[in-house]
Amino acid sequence: MRCLALILALLSALPAAADPVALEVQRPFATLHGTLERPEGPARAAALILPGSGPTDRNGNSHLGLASDAYRLLAEGLAAQGIAALRIDKRGIGASEGDPNAVSLAAYREDTAAWVALLRAGTGTPCVWLIGHSEGAILAADAAALPDICGLVLLAGPGRPLGALMRDQIAAQPALRPYLPAFDTALAQLIETGTAETAALPPGLAAIFGPATRAYLRELVTTDPAAQLAATDLPVLMIHGDADLQVPPSEAAPLATARPDAMRVTLSGMTHMLKRAIPLDEAASLEAYVNASLATYADPALPLHDGLIPAVAPFLAAPP
Repeated sequence: MRCLALILALLSALPAAADPVALEVQRPFATLHGTLERPEGPARAAALILPGSGPTDRNGNSHLGLASDAYRLLAEGLAAQGIAALRIDKRGIGASEGDPNAVSLAAYREDTAAWVALLRAGTGTPCVWLIGHSEGAILAADAAALPDICGLVLLAGPGRPLGALMRDQIAAQPALRPYLPAFDTALAQLIETGTAETAALPPGLAAIFGPATRAYLRELVTTDPAAQLAATDLPVLMIHGDADLQVPPSEAAPLATARPDAMRVTLSGMTHMLKRAIPLDEAASLEAYVNASLATYADPALPLHDGLIPAVAPFLAAPP
């Protein structure tokens, strides 16, 4: 791993109240980059934040219009509670090199292993917690069998195969609902053959099945998150928000069935961006509820939901 000795030396030389530290790991294909938020004094625990889908960077933002700073706020909030938190750019995203489309569950698992080794060595903690957000929750559960993993924190994690969740999201949008049969056909073709006929879909839906990402999508839609979770006995905390338009709290039910011992938290008013809006039963209208949730995607100044760090930090810092 290139520059490991130098990075460790820099970490050990940092003052107690350290600024964020830029880290990198060398993979066979390119260099990956991340930012470590360190607490004052020795870390009570160490956590690696695995980003959600698409070109989402280490801060929780993307060039597609996402501007939440959710992962930066999460890492900073954990560091303030004594948790060393590393947020990363996936391959080909942000400062990380590589092809963002040349990915698979195995590839992301290998990248996670490299980051875990670096974070564990740099902080001196015996193991590393994986915090996965949205699609990152699937990646976290997939990586649970890696060495030196303390446990999993799944934020807005799907509980069913991704195709079922995508179908619900399409059905919830009146403009897209008529395309459900064509979507079902394309999804079935993808699962069965690895290809998909998208001529009957509008451009936005057709792009989901694009050739560059089709193989990875096929992996995701044939992965059962509940089965993933049942395959590990690591400690698990799952957190959902009841103002989440993408992954509603009902997705926790299959996960809880798979791991009834897991800790389950539903935060009132938390959106998919881990920030507070308003729950549906308190909104003046459905339109107001949707607009309030969507506003959290584009305002980095909004703080995290006030219940999130108090739920996560004690779980990470508790004795094993």
